[in-house]
Amino acid sequence: MMVQEYTDEDGEIATKMARRAIEEYIDIKLIVKNSYGGKFVEKRGVFTTLTNTSRELRGCIGFPEPVYPLGEGVIKSAIAAAVQDPRFSPVTKDEMDNIIVEVSLLSPPAVLNVKNRKELPSKIEIGRDGLIAERDALSGLLLPQVAVDDKMDGKAFLNAVCWKAGMEPDCWKDTDTSISTFTAEIFYEVEPRGPIFRKLLVAEKR
Repeated sequence: MMVQEYTDEDGEIATKMARRAIEEYIDIKLIVKNSYGGKFVEKRGVFTTLTNTSRELRGCIGFPEPVYPLGEGVIKSAIAAAVQDPRFSPVTKDEMDNIIVEVSLLSPPAVLNVKNRKELPSKIEIGRDGLIAERDALSGLLLPQVAVDDKMDGKAFLNAVCWKAGMEPDCWKDTDTSISTFTAEIFYEVEPRGPIFRKLLVAEKR
């Protein structure tokens, strides 16, 4: 079982901070400042995911490595998810009434080292681990919730992260490809501007 580093209050603060950052930036191009101490000034990885009320993805950008203090990372990732995700047009002010904000607070990535690359799928715990695939200038990341939402096993999850990185799906078998795992504590609005809860990821038993 994953150890919880963040309280529900931490998650509520982060998620509300992400929404405010988006709305202030879209409305008046203001970049809000982090006003919290504690964990919010420690460098942590973070992703912000936006979906509409039909649960369709509307933007997802973040920082897998702890390069920014958490509060700053939340603000930067939230704005980027709203207006800089190249897959989507920028989110509009009116659209925010139908956007659900989700924030994933990440642990530092750790490289998976195995003697036999065929063992990699068995080292991944669906519902706990996110994945990063890297080789040369190529890299791709998938959050833990992707494997659960899409009902993937370890092998399918590895294939998917390699594909996300722009490589062949079975690139994880190659020792030149680095595979890292990380965990995420995920907090989300149940509805736009609604109550915020911790997302518990439970993989289906096969």
